[in-house]
Amino acid sequence: MSDRGGIFAGDDPFAIARGWLAEAEPREMNDPNAIALATVDDTGLPNVRMVLLKEIEDNAFVFYTNYGSTKAREIETAGKAAFVLHWKSLRRQIRVRGITTREDGPQADAYFASRSLKSRIGAWSSRQSEPLGSRGELMAEVARQGLIHGTNPPRPPFWGGIRLTPLEIEFWADGNFRLHDRFQWRRPDVAASWTIRRLCP
Repeated sequence: MSDRGGIFAGDDPFAIARGWLAEAEPREMNDPNAIALATVDDTGLPNVRMVLLKEIEDNAFVFYTNYGSTKAREIETAGKAAFVLHWKSLRRQIRVRGITTREDGPQADAYFASRSLKSRIGAWSSRQSEPLGSRGELMAEVARQGLIHGTNPPRPPFWGGIRLTPLEIEFWADGNFRLHDRFQWRRPDVAASWTIRRLCP
C-alpha cells in the first residue's frame, strides 16, 4: 500500500504496536499500557473495563487477571475479546479483536513474581468481582493471607494471564479536520497472512 508510511510503516503489526507504546511511555502521565477491554456475557450484553497490557508478543497481547473475575469468566465462555489502547498525548489508538487463551504456566509465574509483595498478597486476598461486605473485611483477609504466605507468595492457581491473539488490528491517528488515518490489518485465522487496507475516517 503506497501511502502507508511514517508511523504506519512496517510489515509487522506487533512491532508497530510496540513502537507506538514506546513513544507513549514518556508522554502519558499514568499507565500508558492501559487498555479498555471489552467482553460479552452469556446474553450478549457487553462489558468494558480498564486493565493493564503487560506484554506485546510476536503474535499476541497478554494481560493478567483473577480467573474468577467477571472478565475472565466471560472470556472463558466466549473465547474472544477486544480492546483499545488510546493515547491522548499522541492522538493515536490501536484497536484489537481476536481469540483468547490462558497463559498459566512459567510465563505467568515469572510475571507474578515480578509484582510487589503487596500486590501478590492482594491477589490471594481478593475474590475479584464478588460482593464484599466492607473494606475492613478485605483488609482483614489481606492480613490473614500475608501470615499464610509470608514474603514470597506463589502465584495463586486462580490467577494468571490471558493471551489475545488478534484476527484484526486497527491503527488510528488523528488527522486535521477529523480526516483521520486508519489502517486495518485482518486475517481469517491466526495462521493466515495479514490483509491491510486503509479505512475511511
